[in-house]
Amino acid sequence: MLFREFDRLIKLIETLRGENGCPWDRKQTPRTMAAYLLEETYELVEAIETGTPDDVCEELGDVLFQILFISSLFQEMRNFDIGDVARRNTQKMIRRHPHVFGKDRVENVEDVKNRWQKIKMKEKNHKGNLSILDKVCPKLPALMRAQRISERAASIGFDRDDMSGVIQKMEEAWTEFKHAITGNSQMPATQKLGDVLFRLLNVARLASVHPETALIGAIKEFEKRFEFMERIISQRVGDIENVPLDKMEKLWEDAKKAL
Repeated sequence: MLFREFDRLIKLIETLRGENGCPWDRKQTPRTMAAYLLEETYELVEAIETGTPDDVCEELGDVLFQILFISSLFQEMRNFDIGDVARRNTQKMIRRHPHVFGKDRVENVEDVKNRWQKIKMKEKNHKGNLSILDKVCPKLPALMRAQRISERAASIGFDRDDMSGVIQKMEEAWTEFKHAITGNSQMPATQKLGDVLFRLLNVARLASVHPETALIGAIKEFEKRFEFMERIISQRVGDIENVPLDKMEKLWEDAKKAL
């Protein structure tokens, strides 16, 4: 059943790309499809965060379609096919899980992550004169890239491993930022705010909180409360621009309690 559905989807893509297929699909390249893959991936994340299982199933299908489509483009150029993709990934996963498929032993999740990184560096023929940060993708969103860089640095011991010390560093960065925005520092406020955000990532890492997930959750909560406040104002006043801040703050607290 599974392989039959995969085969149907692959043949569908071949039809779209065929001589009598869709002009738009025939025009696409790996570079143009990369943007659509990224968009569909974000929609999948949104479905996982707030949607139903049916929503997640649909968005997974969209991501799968993009992956198979891009793979088919490289197959047309005689580079590789989806079988090669699956084969290489299976080999990689086996190689990076020696504690499952080999004789290695691990103590905890952090041990797994550290070993994974060492194996990955070995695979990439990492040289002593290159940085351990070299393989962090520069195309990642800033928050995600900062998290990965922080994890890489921590994996070789370049970080405090106690929460109180990390929080202290974050508070020091916050103090420096406050000085920067009040004109009591020669350092740009932008740089100091960046330091605060980076230190917060370290706090999140030690607290086992994924910063991207946490921020998405906070945004959702803000949206729900703000929309609640807008509805109340629309019913009572009509125009939110005419409501003073103290009234909006009171409604904001009402929204927090109601939601």
